[in-house]
Amino acid sequence: MSELTLLILQLAFLALLWVFIFIVVYAMRSDLFGQRVRKLREAPAGGQPSHNGAAQGGSAQQTAQPQSPAAPPPPAPKVPTFVPAPGTELSGPPRATTSNASRLVITSGPKSGSEISLGSEPLTIGRSSDSSVVIRDDYTSTHHARLMIWGDEWVIQDLDSTNGTFLDGNRVTAPVHIPLNTPIRIGATSFELRR
Repeated sequence: MSELTLLILQLAFLALLWVFIFIVVYAMRSDLFGQRVRKLREAPAGGQPSHNGAAQGGSAQQTAQPQSPAAPPPPAPKVPTFVPAPGTELSGPPRATTSNASRLVITSGPKSGSEISLGSEPLTIGRSSDSSVVIRDDYTSTHHARLMIWGDEWVIQDLDSTNGTFLDGNRVTAPVHIPLNTPIRIGATSFELRR
């Protein structure tokens, strides 16, 4: 084997080693500090995206005019709904809404028996001290999940957690409506929304 071939192999191995080190450091950083919490995008009040008047050949005064009152409101975004097990559609619990769910009850885990009053603000759940519900657990991500109100119903959203969020045993992959008294599991902690 020539010296040039040996040098190329050494450099390739060194580059591969550095790539591996960066991957490990990134994984550790995201596990320790978590990923940035994403906010849901909301449409502007008029339902139409704003445009720069100069880019359309008009003035800024033209774009500031209010829309006509006859314009219909934009359709509400749809959220995937929780689908109960086959055969239990009629006997399943009603969805948790702002009027029928007043507390979050932790049913298992280190804080079992604790209750948190529900308001109208979203709740972030995770290991981070800036979370609304702090769960110190090796299986919980820094910012693990978010409980929020969509319309007047409570919805749970997984925030790209490592170990996932489970609603009634099913992994949450998109925002899902929460039925009353249905277990939600995050790491070793389970909780329910109750009256």
